[in-house]
Amino acid sequence: MFVILFLGYFMEFKDYYKILGVSKKADVKDIKTAYRKLARKYHPDLNPSEGVGEKFKEIAEAYEVLKDAGRRAKFDEILEYGDQSSQGFQPPPGWQQNQHAYQGDPNADAHFSDFFNSIFNGGFDQSHFHGQAQQHHSRGQDVETELAMSLQETLHQQIKTVHFQLPVSEGGKTHHIKKQLNIKIPQGVINGERIRLKGQGKPGYGGGEPGDLYLHIRVNSHPLFDVKKHDLVLTLPLAPWEAALGTKVTVPTLDGKVTLTIAANTQSGTKLRVKGKGLKRKDKLGDLFVVINVIIPPVSNDKATQLWQELAKNSAFDPRVSWGEYL
Repeated sequence: MFVILFLGYFMEFKDYYKILGVSKKADVKDIKTAYRKLARKYHPDLNPSEGVGEKFKEIAEAYEVLKDAGRRAKFDEILEYGDQSSQGFQPPPGWQQNQHAYQGDPNADAHFSDFFNSIFNGGFDQSHFHGQAQQHHSRGQDVETELAMSLQETLHQQIKTVHFQLPVSEGGKTHHIKKQLNIKIPQGVINGERIRLKGQGKPGYGGGEPGDLYLHIRVNSHPLFDVKKHDLVLTLPLAPWEAALGTKVTVPTLDGKVTLTIAANTQSGTKLRVKGKGLKRKDKLGDLFVVINVIIPPVSNDKATQLWQELAKNSAFDPRVSWGEYL
């Protein structure tokens, strides 16, 4: 474990890449994926294990740095030019002189560590080193939570009640209060979308503005429909005689039923398009694709066996005729 030295003040060094388990070359998408995976694993509401709260804060802090191009560049500069010696970790020579006075909470924000505040809120000046923290105004931390929705709910605007925990600092200590909000979710949200609610995060310090609340949308899978961007895919089972003779079949959609006409001699794998019955996006309406799957029924009695035998005897159909010369 390295410590970092600012004008004689030592603190633990945070390697944000290691915390999220990504390489220094990771793009924003990789960073976001790693964060979401770890956040689900270590969120205090989902994992009651001891110490999970601190782990979750560390993960959120790493994401706060690496998702932001400016913060990431500053952190990369420290990694590249800092002195990782046995005496501790020190930033590049003269680096801290380019910073402003310390802007963080002198009692240390419960979410952002001393290391974070020293790097991104201005470093430590001499007054902080001697224990004389200046009065300041700092923005409250952002809060992130997950909202689960069904595929049907994405078709229309929804009012959803969201429950979350808000960290509040009082007397140098932090506790969590439970909050709930009724939030308008727009039509067409997609799985993984992130919605920002300005000013609904942690209150600011010293009169600073509050942070924001971010909702991570999780669209639950559906037992019948697969999602392909803005389209839906439904597998339609047919009996052999339905496929051979043709029929009409009622199939479900997300907002009602439709009747499809199945032509005679329809093969497994045939794809039928139902226009406008897919997902409703902000700027596009998707389609429903119905994929035919012919199901062979089990032979359950002598009469059924006899009928299959008669069909085999009277039909000239060869399903392997395309193999031709290879046989």
